[in-house]
Amino acid sequence: MIQVHHLNHSRSQRILWLLEELALEYDVIKYYRDLDTELAPASLKKVHPLGKAPILVDDGVKLAESGVIVDYLAQRYGKKERHSSAHEADFCSAENLLLPEKESQAWWDYGYWLHYAEASLMPPLLLRLVFDKIKSAPVPFFIRPIINKIVASVDQAFLHQQLHGQLSYVADHLSCHQWMLGERFSAADIQMSFPLEAAMSNKKLADCYPRLNAYVQQLHARPAYLRALAKGGDYCYGPKSESE
Repeated sequence: MIQVHHLNHSRSQRILWLLEELALEYDVIKYYRDLDTELAPASLKKVHPLGKAPILVDDGVKLAESGVIVDYLAQRYGKKERHSSAHEADFCSAENLLLPEKESQAWWDYGYWLHYAEASLMPPLLLRLVFDKIKSAPVPFFIRPIINKIVASVDQAFLHQQLHGQLSYVADHLSCHQWMLGERFSAADIQMSFPLEAAMSNKKLADCYPRLNAYVQQLHARPAYLRALAKGGDYCYGPKSESE
């Protein structure tokens, strides 16, 4: 039986979603964040030294990091048998539900978006979270103006440009595609969901990027997504410090 070590309000929610898309049976081992620190409990470190989620255990294989888990599940369990007839001879071939044909352009596009989600899109979102926390952190009143000035300077010189550059790039791509790989939903959409959910949870960003907001609504409307929410429990869109 597949096991998912699942932390609430984290990236591990999309692993539950993928398992629901694949109609697989699995057990969810739940962990809850500390209400004060928002950090994962120390008990997760008994499963993986970094104490982060998701962690997947399947038939003796233990995996961390969302990207490799998504790829593993899609490649191992995504195939279905497709029957057809040609020249009066029946034949059967395998089709992957969530991945394009290997070595095709779409296959390399899938690999690109799989890695892009965490390597390029998430960093400016996490930086924005960090700076927002700095702005709201309790400090002596005479230091507050200095902190606000530093945060504003970094935002103007670097963070604003990086964040909007990434979001504009994805919005432009989706302006002529229904899903990340075109007209077909894929594992790339599942991997891209978390950073875009985090971005669109900010009303100003959602208003700036209506196509991204509509895309996130498309994801949320999928039956498997809704089933995963029922399995995983409360899910607050947006990055948290102790999700993987």
